[in-house]
Amino acid sequence: MFGLIGHLTSLEHAKSVAQSLGYPEYAEQDLDFWCSAPPQIVDHFKVTSATGQTIEGKYVESCFLPEMLANRRIKAATRKILNAMAHAQKNGINITALGGFSSIIFENFKLDQMKRVRNLDLDFKKFTTGNTHTAYVICKQVEEAAPGHGIDLANATVAVCGATGDIGSAVCRWLTARTGVKELLLVARNQERLNNLQAELKFGRVVPLDEALPQADVVVWVASMPKGMEVDLTTLKQPCLMVDGGYPKNIDVTFKHPGIHVLKGGIVEHVLDIDWHIMNIVNMDVPGRQLFACFAESMLLEFEKLHTNFSWGRNQITLEKMDLIGEASRRHGFRPLLT
Repeated sequence: MFGLIGHLTSLEHAKSVAQSLGYPEYAEQDLDFWCSAPPQIVDHFKVTSATGQTIEGKYVESCFLPEMLANRRIKAATRKILNAMAHAQKNGINITALGGFSSIIFENFKLDQMKRVRNLDLDFKKFTTGNTHTAYVICKQVEEAAPGHGIDLANATVAVCGATGDIGSAVCRWLTARTGVKELLLVARNQERLNNLQAELKFGRVVPLDEALPQADVVVWVASMPKGMEVDLTTLKQPCLMVDGGYPKNIDVTFKHPGIHVLKGGIVEHVLDIDWHIMNIVNMDVPGRQLFACFAESMLLEFEKLHTNFSWGRNQITLEKMDLIGEASRRHGFRPLLT
């Protein structure tokens, strides 16, 4: 049994989904209510591999909302993630993926130091961030989509926004060692981490965001876009490929302009239909087949019987682990979204 821990994108989104899922008592509540709402298992489904193997999974709605961070409800946010993890473990799930903000909150607020949740000791080997598969998928999206938009990566400049994060640093390692891009631009907030990453890679330039964008043929976004950010789209290269690896997706509206192609980063398509409801509520174009790569990682670990925290900690993703999860992804029928 595998599990997925997810959350909705806003209070308004949560209200509409609660109504559609049959929780009318949640649908008209304010943020205070959602801060106290317990985690719920809202979907139970089966997934069949391209090999013919079938596994079962459960989706745990954490009831976390991004507004909790914006309104300084940090304790509520951290409690949401820990309670959702405990709920998954209590329900006998072998390996559970922390989707969206779940893994970010776990890492940034050092929740591994809070192992005890009420009367339960969390077994962290039962959880994965899913970041290794997400990084692999984003890299393959860059490699496979760029030529279709007239971009030759051997002569291209690629900017990675959020380069020092777990996913961003893995993408940078792959682009440096495997893809052979002409130039790599490293963009992030923390200068010390940027310098350390550049020293590790022995490649790439540390550049501010406003300088990186006009130089880039490909932009990989694995960090939240700065609020109030304004970009003169006429200064960007054409063609330019934007791979939006964030959640919720927010690049397509900002960069809607001729010659700029926005791709939903970190999304995979399965070769077979999945009879579930959860991808409908996050507005996937083909909800029966498309899903987040981090969620797919827990499926792959269940298929492979690798019940361990495959992706864990900051900047621990290696090329070898990306190869391993990538091979499993192809074998079981997942492919990067390219449209």
